[in-house]
Amino acid sequence: MNSPRSLPEISPATTPVGWIGTGVMGLPMCEHLMDAGYEVHVHSRTRAKAQPLLQKGARWKESPMEVAQGVRVLFTMLGFPGDVRQVYWGEKGVLAGLKPGMVLVDMTTTEPKLAQDIAREAQALNCHALDAPVSGGDVGAKEATLSIMVGGDVLTVETLTPLLQKMGRNIAHLGPAGRGQHAKMCNQILIAGTMIGMCESLMYGYRAGLDLQKMIEAIRGGAAGCWSLEKLAPRILRGDWSPGFFVDHFIKDMGIALREAEAMSLPLPGLALVHQLYLAVKASGHGRSGTQALMHALENLCGQRQPVSSLPSSP
Repeated sequence: MNSPRSLPEISPATTPVGWIGTGVMGLPMCEHLMDAGYEVHVHSRTRAKAQPLLQKGARWKESPMEVAQGVRVLFTMLGFPGDVRQVYWGEKGVLAGLKPGMVLVDMTTTEPKLAQDIAREAQALNCHALDAPVSGGDVGAKEATLSIMVGGDVLTVETLTPLLQKMGRNIAHLGPAGRGQHAKMCNQILIAGTMIGMCESLMYGYRAGLDLQKMIEAIRGGAAGCWSLEKLAPRILRGDWSPGFFVDHFIKDMGIALREAEAMSLPLPGLALVHQLYLAVKASGHGRSGTQALMHALENLCGQRQPVSSLPSSP
């Protein structure tokens, strides 16, 4: 019979933290923990991506297992479900280095069942696990204003909240393991709708001869106001396709949502359409661009010879 699982006290003085995954969002999220005084042990598939953290004093570890062996709380922020499986179950993976009482927090957007599998493995090893995917993009990660959707038991969520609050403004507990991931799917379904609406709005405004900057100012304060209009429309007008969130990752998320919906016998025709449009964006070479690159698919579909981003004001 397993012994009771004790939760660690959370404080910079007593809680060394592990971090695996130092991408566009993972890096600034980890920096916030370091800025709060936490000792951080870090691993990334590419060591160079962790260099800013190492320069601030993070301790480099050669494998996920080594990270787990030296910390009490371990965060992962990865790209795809396959990455999560490799980091947790692979040779020298996280699960091989666990000690009783540790807490695992996977912040990757991934499959609800995978979150449940991690929680089950952690429980078998007298540890705790949360799934805690986030929303807010690179801006939210840098400004520590992310929304964090958490699945797991209440006590673990309450214990980890001081750490989560260093990275996000809205911490919501949705229920047991996997529910955080389900909530993130709801988030991505809604974003898919707002992204296509925002891009179609810009296309319509351009064809109608509007000054797009003025149009955005006119509608942003009303019912059409949304994160995509506020943060991504200006990037489109500048021709800035840099990733706050990769097209590749959004395609992955929409695919998960569509598979989950199919299992529920739930048709989601709007999501299916946007998923197809993003596949066209990827096929045109923009898989590593930001999600605002959806504008390329709309321009192609509309036969737009001159990109909207080249003429942000009235033609």
